[in-house]
Amino acid sequence: MLVHAIALKNYRNYESLTLTLDEGINIFLGANAQGKTNLLEAICYASLGRSHRTHQDGDLIRFGQEAGSLQLAFSRFAAQSRLEFLFARGRRRKISLNGEPIRQKELVGTLNTVLFSPEDLFLIKGAPAERRRFLDGEISQASPAYYHELATYQRLVAQRNALLKRIRERRAAPAALAPWEPQLAASAARVTAKRLEVVRKLGMLANLMQRRISGSQENLALSLVIEGSGGEAPPTVTNALETWYNEKLQECRENDIARGATTVGPHRDDLMLAVNGVNLRSFGSQGQQRTGALSLKLSELEFLRSETGEYPILLLDDVMSELDADRRQALLAFLRKEHIQTIITATDAAYFPRAPLGTRYRVAAGQVARM
Repeated sequence: MLVHAIALKNYRNYESLTLTLDEGINIFLGANAQGKTNLLEAICYASLGRSHRTHQDGDLIRFGQEAGSLQLAFSRFAAQSRLEFLFARGRRRKISLNGEPIRQKELVGTLNTVLFSPEDLFLIKGAPAERRRFLDGEISQASPAYYHELATYQRLVAQRNALLKRIRERRAAPAALAPWEPQLAASAARVTAKRLEVVRKLGMLANLMQRRISGSQENLALSLVIEGSGGEAPPTVTNALETWYNEKLQECRENDIARGATTVGPHRDDLMLAVNGVNLRSFGSQGQQRTGALSLKLSELEFLRSETGEYPILLLDDVMSELDADRRQALLAFLRKEHIQTIITATDAAYFPRAPLGTRYRVAAGQVARM
C-alpha cells in the first residue's frame, strides 16, 4: 500500500498544496506550528474519515474560507485509486472514491494507516478508553464487518441506557429491558470474540517487537480484561459468550437501573500490558512504558499486513524527540528493513543519521519544498 500524492486546498494552514511522496521514508522538517502535523492528519483522515485532533470537520477548513478539499492518490496491490473529501462550513462533507460517492462505513479499510504521535506514548498509562480506541481502530481497518458490529453494539448500549434512565424515573417498567438484552448480548459476544482473537495475535507480534527493541531483555504480554468477569476467565467462543453476557446483564439490572447506565460489556473492557510478568501501567518505568507503546504500534503494522496482505502507511508525528537514541535507531532500522512507506515529522534533522535516509522536505508557513 502506497500513498503517491496528496493535494490540499484551504485545508488547515495550506492555501494550496500538491505533493508527491517517496515510496520509502519521507521526512518533513520544520519548526512547530508550520503545518507538518497537518499533512499527517490529512493522510490519517483519508484513512479513517475522522481527525485525531478534532471532532469538527469545520476545523479543517482554512481560517477565513468557506470550503476546502483533500485529495489522495494511492495504490493497493498496485491498483491505483483516488479519494476526495470536500468540506463546506455548515454542510456535511462529501466523500468520493474514484469519482463515485461513498459513505463513512464504506471508507474504513480502503486505505490503512498507523499513526504514532507523542500522545501514544501515554497509551500505556492513560485511561482504558484510549486502549479500547486503539484496539477498535486497528481491528476496524482490517475488518469492516467488525466496524459495523461495533457501531451496532454502541447503538444498542445507548438505547438500553436511555431505557434504564426511564425505568429509574418510573416512566417505564423493568420488564421493558427483556427485548433489548438478548440483542445486546449477541452483539457484545461478537465484538468480544473478535477482540480476543486479535489480542492473541497482537500479543505475539508485540512481544517480538519488545524483544527486538529491548535487546531480548523484556517480554511483553497483552490480555483483554473483560468487565464483569471478576478475575475469572470468561468463555472465548461466541455462543458461550452470548449466554454469559445474557446472564451478566440480568445480574446487573438493579445496579444498572440505579446508575442509568450499562455496567457490563465491551464498552467497559480494558487492554492490559505486562513486561516480564509485571503490570506495565502500574509498575513499569517510563522507559519500559515508552518501549511498550512503540512495540504496540509496530505490532499494529505487522497485524494489518497479516490480515490484509500489505503493510499500512506509517505516520510518525514528532516522536523522534520522545525516544532515546537506541530506540530511534531500532525504529529506523526496522522501517528500512521492511520497506514500509513512512511519513515522519520532526523539528531537528539531528534525530536522523547523517547518511542519506529517504526524502527530506522543509515545511515553513504552509509551504513545502524538497531539500
